[in-house]
Amino acid sequence: MNTDMAMRERILDTALHLAGQSSWEQLRLHQVADALSLSLDELYRHFAQKDDLVEAWFDRADCAMLQAAEQLAGENLSEMGRLQRIIWSWYQALQPHRRLTRQMLGYKLELGHVHLQVLGLLRVSRTVQWFREAARLSAEGPRRIVQEVAITSVYLICFGRFLLDTSPGSKASARLLARLLQKVPALSGRSS
Repeated sequence: MNTDMAMRERILDTALHLAGQSSWEQLRLHQVADALSLSLDELYRHFAQKDDLVEAWFDRADCAMLQAAEQLAGENLSEMGRLQRIIWSWYQALQPHRRLTRQMLGYKLELGHVHLQVLGLLRVSRTVQWFREAARLSAEGPRRIVQEVAITSVYLICFGRFLLDTSPGSKASARLLARLLQKVPALSGRSS
């Protein structure tokens, strides 16, 4: 890992740690800079705004999901089985800071943050595309479009459940994910 990437990771870890002691709303970038003995200018070179830290957190989940996909490569799983494991690995990457993740999303959804909401939609779309790639889904044309809509719906419904899940190991969310993936004809291979 190069020096810039290592510093970005340190900054993100520090921000998560500090916000974990209070809240995402209360976290200030100058606190992060101070904790790392950085100037605000140095911090700005890595993260130009607080929301860039949120994006880096979700990027980390994307990377964990893609690494999980590599580990699944040798397993004999159906497309549905791969997709389920891929999506679940993304959620699990967020598990250590699930409360902060809820707060980050709340921050993005505030009325005055339309610019963050638009970027959030792009984030969802990009993540779903990576889910499809990691699960090696090959649908084309209208079937691909229906499949993307179905995956997006299942992903967001289960993500909402996961963020509030208090069951041991988030088992309730895992069961919901499995159940929804089986019920959607565009994902199971059944015709609608």
